[in-house]
Amino acid sequence: MVNPIVMAERPVFIPRKDRVGVIVKPVSFTWFAGFAPSQKMKSVASLHEAAMREGCEKILEISSKGNELGQAFSAFNLRLSRDEEGGKAYYIENIFQGSKVFEKGGPYTDIYDKSAREAKKDERLKSSGRLIGFEFFGEKFPLEPKTFFYDYIYINALMQNEDFSEQLLEYDAFTDIEFNPERSLNCQAYSAALYVSLSERNRLGDVRNDKEAFLDIVKEEYESRTIRAMPITQHTRTIKKHNIGAKYPGARKKAG
Repeated sequence: MVNPIVMAERPVFIPRKDRVGVIVKPVSFTWFAGFAPSQKMKSVASLHEAAMREGCEKILEISSKGNELGQAFSAFNLRLSRDEEGGKAYYIENIFQGSKVFEKGGPYTDIYDKSAREAKKDERLKSSGRLIGFEFFGEKFPLEPKTFFYDYIYINALMQNEDFSEQLLEYDAFTDIEFNPERSLNCQAYSAALYVSLSERNRLGDVRNDKEAFLDIVKEEYESRTIRAMPITQHTRTIKKHNIGAKYPGARKKAG
């Protein structure tokens, strides 16, 4: 009996060089089922191998399932300080969750001081009604464009750690094996790719701690991107082993 191979599809995020923005490439790969970290790491390796066949060269997984560098850039580990001159720093995940403003409450700033995993599971995030915006230390952010607040805090955190974050410039593509476009909007791998694109266009200095300038510079990207409309097949499907080669038509020209 031939064991079925489970296939999945995930986006690979490629920094644009011609303008500020991110190319989103859906890539099919072999999925290794199971909750063990080793299984997720096998899936990451499979995704990267498939992406390389599609023209990507150096790829970084940004999540707890990545290598040491990729884990460091996870929103659960990356920190942002409100005061760049030595102020208290908070995990990006905590800032994102604790800054949410709902119809019936928020922002819940005490979440800033929780562990990153506790922050995401705070019950008030589910019981406070409809999400209407974000507020971070008195500065308000709208829900639209989608991912604006998340991208802004993530990229500013990278800029506060410039010497460390410059390592991202060595990569031409980014992934997050846990990101599912059907269930989530914000993605740390997308934000990292956007950071690299801003750097390539020499615009990082223009967006530091300035949300209006950030929105103006990234506006074209937000208007043109189609993350929510990507043809990502979220359900898995099975195919026989001898058919797997048909999923990979060969390398394509590398996107610039």
